[in-house]
Amino acid sequence: MRLDEKDLRELAPAARKIVADSGSIIRSHWDKPSEVSHKGRIDLVTGTDLAVEAALTENLSRLLPGSTFLAEESTTTLDPGELTWIIDPLDGTTNFVHRVPFVATSVALWAGGECVLGFVNAPLLGEMFHAVRGAGASCNGRPIRVSTVERLEDALVATGFPPGSVREDIRQIMDNLEAALLATQGIRRPGAAALDLAYTACGRYDAFYEIGLKPWDTAAGWLLVLEAGGRVTRYDPAAPYHLRSRGILASNGLVHEAMGKLLRA
Repeated sequence: MRLDEKDLRELAPAARKIVADSGSIIRSHWDKPSEVSHKGRIDLVTGTDLAVEAALTENLSRLLPGSTFLAEESTTTLDPGELTWIIDPLDGTTNFVHRVPFVATSVALWAGGECVLGFVNAPLLGEMFHAVRGAGASCNGRPIRVSTVERLEDALVATGFPPGSVREDIRQIMDNLEAALLATQGIRRPGAAALDLAYTACGRYDAFYEIGLKPWDTAAGWLLVLEAGGRVTRYDPAAPYHLRSRGILASNGLVHEAMGKLLRA
């Protein structure tokens, strides 16, 4: 299904409000004990994840009747449909459990084979990142752009270690980390890929890379980076990124080729 510019202009404010309102659940649960269970050895899910996801699916389905959902805690597939909301209700669940405030809700609308709306809301940090296909990206209503850093030695780069991928990919993760540490100004690992992509979009980071992510981790941030003037590919800059890609490389575009060479080496 194709949504034209008028459709997106009408949908975006209402969807943004729904995502922002869901942040009140995260804030209200922040100082309360939350039920924690394990999806994997170190992969956690809390009652907050489930509550935020339920609120989003209920309200977004009313906003866009007929749409489907690819949501982290309830999906049975990694492939979006023709008109699908892609949702990570609480990116950074481990941070949340340990009371580290780098957590975010990531929501993207997939239509016509691409992301057309993207929202990354960090309610504990007071920031809402928002992108509309073809209309740019913003943070709290102010336009954002990627950085202008041109050299890797001047670049601040972010990465992450997904719980489900650490053991499988440990050698590649460590080799890439060593190479990036030696070649860049510094590496950051806050623990929430959606925020890493949003921070790349607004120029706080010059690049971000990670292996083993899922569609709900990257969909909204992917659009944010593109609409802020950046570039998103697989580790090989010649390979287009897609939701099933094993690795993602996002950057301001200026350091993209150098980062890709570093990761492939």
